[in-house]
Amino acid sequence: MNTDEFRRLGHQMVDRIADYWEGVEERPVRSQVKPGSIIAALPDQAPENPEGFAEILADYDRILDPGLTNWPHPRFFAYFPANISPPSVLGEILSAGLGQQAMLWETSPAANELEAVTMTWLRKAIGLPDGFEGTIQDSASTATLCALIAMRERALDWSGNPDGLSGKPKPIVYSSAQAHSSIDKAARIAGFGDAGLRHVPVDATFRMIPEALDEMIAEDRAAGHLPAGIVASFGATGVGAIDPIDAVADIAGRHDLFLHVDAAWAGSALVCPEFRPLAAGVEKAHSLVLNPHKWLVTNFDCSALFVRDPQVLRKALSILPAYLVSEGSETGPEYRDWTIPLGRRFRALKLWFALRNYGMEAIRTMIRDHVAWTGELEALIEAEPDFALAAPRVLSLVVFRYTPEGLDPAGLDNEALDTLNDRLIADINSGGFTYLTRTLVDNRVAVRFSIGNLTTEHRHVIEAWEHVRTVAKSLHG
Repeated sequence: MNTDEFRRLGHQMVDRIADYWEGVEERPVRSQVKPGSIIAALPDQAPENPEGFAEILADYDRILDPGLTNWPHPRFFAYFPANISPPSVLGEILSAGLGQQAMLWETSPAANELEAVTMTWLRKAIGLPDGFEGTIQDSASTATLCALIAMRERALDWSGNPDGLSGKPKPIVYSSAQAHSSIDKAARIAGFGDAGLRHVPVDATFRMIPEALDEMIAEDRAAGHLPAGIVASFGATGVGAIDPIDAVADIAGRHDLFLHVDAAWAGSALVCPEFRPLAAGVEKAHSLVLNPHKWLVTNFDCSALFVRDPQVLRKALSILPAYLVSEGSETGPEYRDWTIPLGRRFRALKLWFALRNYGMEAIRTMIRDHVAWTGELEALIEAEPDFALAAPRVLSLVVFRYTPEGLDPAGLDNEALDTLNDRLIADINSGGFTYLTRTLVDNRVAVRFSIGNLTTEHRHVIEAWEHVRTVAKSLHG
């Protein structure tokens, strides 16, 4: 493909993407294909000879397009969104075309320094104080892994990397039972293991109990273990739990533990000053992660990790062979020392495009609308006799159960209720009109409804709720 053909096809591709966005509401939200059907429709080895781009696109339309789950759909209320926006996609296209491998300042001064600028913009936008510095990672999973490695090394007085963990006191990290599964995975990879991750009990609103945390730390110390750090949740995935960060931070300070705050979803809401009291004490944390690709009009992947002392990350993660010594390494941050991969994409470009093209006030308005619409949905659920809230609403996430008359949610019919709610979720999602997800609340099946897509309007929320009611009634038809 020469540049003339690339230019022609590139225009067609942008038109194709724009057409997709314009027509996405007419598509089923969740893909309707059967498992294995795409693999069966594709060859089992790459072609030996060139194939025309028109032929490739025809196969895309025939085979792959039906297999898309349409994350940009305005009635996508599952998980948390992986948002997109036109300016961020244009930034992604430009980044891909420029081919920057930003592993060092020298290999892309533009990528390095724009990342420093956009992270400063974002830090100020969410109200983090001076002193915090940020870097862009692929996802909160990687950012949390970096934080756990840093807390491990800090607790071991930086001896874990050179010596290994054998023969040392067992390092311990603490999180609530509501914490995201990425903390469990990070604990395994970072050498804590499942046995080194303590799940702290939660209260009736699913918040970590500080007194229980304090007691567990003391007990582990008495047993000869090495408490290393705490992961506090600000908007945990299951029910949106927000831990009492201020109290947890005080305990971390008293025990000299590293505190990481997982704010992957809800952290974006901190751009609105009225939501910042929910995260009181976050300025005392050692690190915090939030994902602009969830709720800040930036396409996946773009995860922002902020640290109060970047030297902790650098000491835990930096390796400097001779071939990476380069000009500029001493004048500013070398972000390769802040994360797992050496190679780094130019992710700051799409975030820069999006923040500039929308402006913070429009972003705040979107978030405020989503929270307000979720509050309205909460009221509709409470007013419906056959439904009940399963947990307190948090920002733009509401969790509920279908509890029709004749089935007592507090009695012996709990298993029947679980089966019924699983059927409700399955029937809703299989139809393609909207997409919701399942969670467990006190070990009982519940339905998550998360509002966060840039394309969602008030009417889409009401339409989806009416559809939920209609499907629920059909279960008894």
